[in-house]
Amino acid sequence: MELKKLLEGVEIKRIIGSVSKEIQGIAYHSSQVERGFLFAALRGLETDGHYYIGKAIEKGAEAILLEEGPEISASTLIYVPNSRQALAKVSSNFYGNPSSTLTLIGITGTNGKTTTTYLLEAILKKAGFDVGVLGTINYRFKGKVFPSTNTTPESLDLQRILWEMSREGVSHAIMEVSSHGLILDRVFDCQFDCALFTNFSPEHLDFHKSLDHYFEGKKRLFSTLLVKSQKRKKFAVINEDDPKAREIIDGVKVPTLRYGLHPSCEISADQIESTFEGLRFRLKTPKGELFLHSRLIGDFNLYNIMASAAVGIGMEIPLERIQEGIESVEGIPGRFEKVENPKGIHLIVDYAHTHDALERALKGLTNILKNIPEKGKVITVFGCGGDRDRTKRPFMGEVAGRYSDLTIITSDNPRTEDPLAIIQEVEKGLVSLPIERWSLGRLNSWRLKKGYLKIPDRREAIRVAIRLAQPHDTILIAGKGHEDYQIIGKQRFPFDDRIEAQKALEES
Repeated sequence: MELKKLLEGVEIKRIIGSVSKEIQGIAYHSSQVERGFLFAALRGLETDGHYYIGKAIEKGAEAILLEEGPEISASTLIYVPNSRQALAKVSSNFYGNPSSTLTLIGITGTNGKTTTTYLLEAILKKAGFDVGVLGTINYRFKGKVFPSTNTTPESLDLQRILWEMSREGVSHAIMEVSSHGLILDRVFDCQFDCALFTNFSPEHLDFHKSLDHYFEGKKRLFSTLLVKSQKRKKFAVINEDDPKAREIIDGVKVPTLRYGLHPSCEISADQIESTFEGLRFRLKTPKGELFLHSRLIGDFNLYNIMASAAVGIGMEIPLERIQEGIESVEGIPGRFEKVENPKGIHLIVDYAHTHDALERALKGLTNILKNIPEKGKVITVFGCGGDRDRTKRPFMGEVAGRYSDLTIITSDNPRTEDPLAIIQEVEKGLVSLPIERWSLGRLNSWRLKKGYLKIPDRREAIRVAIRLAQPHDTILIAGKGHEDYQIIGKQRFPFDDRIEAQKALEES
């Protein structure tokens, strides 16, 4: 594509060199530059792409997008105020603005994004649409599945995937839109048909530094991207029960559907039964009522179901197709996923890695167990990731200790931090509770008094939990969910909570 055409719509401060040249491709890593490419110098979290402009030119870059730097005659220099937004726009131009040809649904919020994408995918498929998904677990369309590098890909990769989806006949694309993706302008220039807000709670404060900054990132999907979208029938879907809902709604000047448990919401639910077999409830919508049975476990999943149904209502999908889609979803990888076993225990693996998500999971279990005559003890195994938000660690410890009979603190992707130091910070949330600190050598009476254990080796922590469990007990292994690796230092090692639990069950 001619560089001049590629730059249409890009905010430019000045250009040095010719724009009448053909660009063969785009790269934002200098190692991926080929002859005839445009290189975008991005300021990253660990390094700055401006340091690699010389390397990109050596490899044959014909044009450079940059925010600042010396004048270099070997290549056309396009100085822009924001190279991330510029990359997003040129990427969209290069791939023919693919989001304009797709029905694009963006889902943001602290929790529930992944589960909602699976539910909505099922609804849209039952309605006869060809669906693609970009999310935390993977990117998938037309029977192809690709590993997810980021929940929301970098803008160049995102536009390429959307182009591939459109080219292969996908009609609807569902995207988890992370706060990183919003703040770092990865979805800049995407034309959204629908934006969905699930909820808001503290997370990613290692990146955002403040809750206000984090929320402003989430809000951008609605107040900026959805409002500016060129789609004719665009609309928003908002969780009315979340304390931040009103701030989102007030900033969105498009039709809005609200969901929640309050009867005033357009989509609401009542007559709720929550068991280890799933959820039964009545769903009330502007188009009528449905009596649903979902195999998803935990009453928090009620919100994910209402959210996906609300999008279906907004897209005028028949109620029968909405019901068929919801009831066809048997489970979500690593999201309150049951591990079947002959031991008679309820064994759950979940991705909960914030104190809010962990509390939702444990509250969900509590609500199920209160209706079971033969209920045992609750054992929670979890850790906190290293090199990430440290403020949540004691809160997660406190939540686990409050709702569990036995809490086992362990490692969860310690990365470059000392696992014992992380565990010590988690422990601060437990020591204020009236519970016992147990050791492996003194566990005979743990069933008589609530307490906690520290076992840094995650594999051993899972083994101990399963070895201690008796019939009717419940074990929640939280934090990693679908992940099949453990990050120690800078290396990834194979590790899957579900597989480790199965091995431990075979040994017990």
